[in-house]
Amino acid sequence: MGTSVLISILITFLVVVLVLWLVQRLPIEGGLRQIIQIVVIVIGVIALLRYLAVF
Repeated sequence: MGTSVLISILITFLVVVLVLWLVQRLPIEGGLRQIIQIVVIVIGVIALLRYLAVF
């Protein structure tokens, strides 16, 4: 059971990093880019906390 949680956490982390990298590649304004990055990070943290059974 612990291994599946670690794999889920790793996959979530990798997806968040990939999405942040893709956001950097988008041709959009800096302010909008920062807002999107913050939203992605918040969603990633919430997903990680869910895997750790905080929620």
